Amino acid sequence: MIAKTFQGLENVLAEELTQLGANNIQVGRRMVSYTGDLEMLYRSNFQLRTAIRVLKPIKHFRATSADEVYEAVKAIDWTQYLTNETTFAVDSVVYSTEFRHSKFVAYKVKDAIVDQFREKTGNRPNIRVSNPDIQLNMHIAEYDCTLSLDSSGESLHRRGYRQEAVEAPLNEVLAAGIILMTGWRGETDFIDPMCGSGTLPIEAALIAKNMAPGLFRQGYAFEKWPDFDAELFERIYNDDSQEREFTHHIYGYDNNRAAVAIAERNVKAAGLTGDVSIQFQDFADFTQPQERSILVTNPPYGERIKPDDLLGLYKMIGTQFKKQFVDNEAWVLSYREECFDAIGLKASLKVPLYNGSLECELRKYQMFSGRYNEVRSEGRQIKTDNDRRQMAEKHRFKERRSFKQGLNETDEEFEQRFERLKEERRERRERFDRDSDRPRRFSRDGEGRSRRFDREDDDRPRRFDRDDRRSGGFKKGGRDFKGGNRDFKKGAGRDFKKGKGGKYEG
Repeated sequence: MIAKTFQGLENVLAEELTQLGANNIQVGRRMVSYTGDLEMLYRSNFQLRTAIRVLKPIKHFRATSADEVYEAVKAIDWTQYLTNETTFAVDSVVYSTEFRHSKFVAYKVKDAIVDQFREKTGNRPNIRVSNPDIQLNMHIAEYDCTLSLDSSGESLHRRGYRQEAVEAPLNEVLAAGIILMTGWRGETDFIDPMCGSGTLPIEAALIAKNMAPGLFRQGYAFEKWPDFDAELFERIYNDDSQEREFTHHIYGYDNNRAAVAIAERNVKAAGLTGDVSIQFQDFADFTQPQERSILVTNPPYGERIKPDDLLGLYKMIGTQFKKQFVDNEAWVLSYREECFDAIGLKASLKVPLYNGSLECELRKYQMFSGRYNEVRSEGRQIKTDNDRRQMAEKHRFKERRSFKQGLNETDEEFEQRFERLKEERRERRERFDRDSDRPRRFSRDGEGRSRRFDREDDDRPRRFDRDDRRSGGFKKGGRDFKGGNRDFKKGAGRDFKKGKGGKYEG
């Protein structure tokens, strides 16, 4: 099986899978592959916080042309998965010099399936882009192709508790990943002084209480599969034995009254009003908390949300950290280096993360009552072992982030290919340097004057403005549950019919 995630969260997802009991876990780029049975497939969708979707590979093959893709897909016995009455859709992701257009690949997959049914039955299943019975995913990395069943359907970041959203809401998967990276599991109070629609406080509450993120979803794609085991999934859904009591509290603040109202509705929809408090307050008015706390926040970047004085906002954040958050730790996710500079504090940890298309950083600020040098001279711990491990990953992340990796390529295979690429670039650079030393002669107006051109790197500053494409969204509904006991029944929008069961080896 393959669980997809955001770049930068792969190791967090791998740790989640380890705790879930998955086998043969291998970390790739924006994905983690693993093996498990049908229960593991269901639990992966229901319990993983940092997975965007879970895929069940059907076939791996190599193809050098669209016709080869067509023949390989047509060779699959599609009666195992579809009937003439079944609707399906195909999504494709392509990183290849041969296959340039992902939609064209999706069309070839669709044609192969439809043609097989026409030849066998004289009829064909229908395509339905929205809410199909079977969702297929085709991934191509150069010539390596993987065709998979999408077991999730709608992206897993759509938890189901979000009733409304503010502009540029933080993705739920990214929010959960950030909190898990801090190491916080509910041991202290949690504070988000710029909470927007409440994503960070709600995800923090789910983590602190160890509640599954899938509690509020209306459904999954695997529930339409022919072998769906309703009894098994009902048992997984109703199992609250791993949930725990949360003895601290979570606070969300915002200086926008509309955002506060939206956050309050989302908290209520998640059934977390006893654990999460949302209040109208500007961070400039924030005062030192009475209890030990952790602060995690995602301030505006100046992309979609544009404060009147962006750098002034970040300067105020640094001032409040120094004066009103002593002896605690704060984590800030942001995009612009000048914003971090405006905070005016030395970060003890910098973790690169992607927020949509933006290359952001999550920075940790360990606040002390004394000066930084005095704290170090006293031998007090500034960086934890986890901080050092994540810092070691930073350089590797930045080198890799612009280089495409195949979906099924292991880290070892990737590193070998990456080293070969660096060696090729070094050789090209050496050849260029040698060629640059040769005089070049240009004839102009019949004159044979020679000119020598010394090439220098263009060090002019460039600025690249990227759109903030952070995704959000909401879907009303979900399942009924009361207290620690959930009612899993037709009235909650479910009608389970026992399937055949089965075992998947990913």
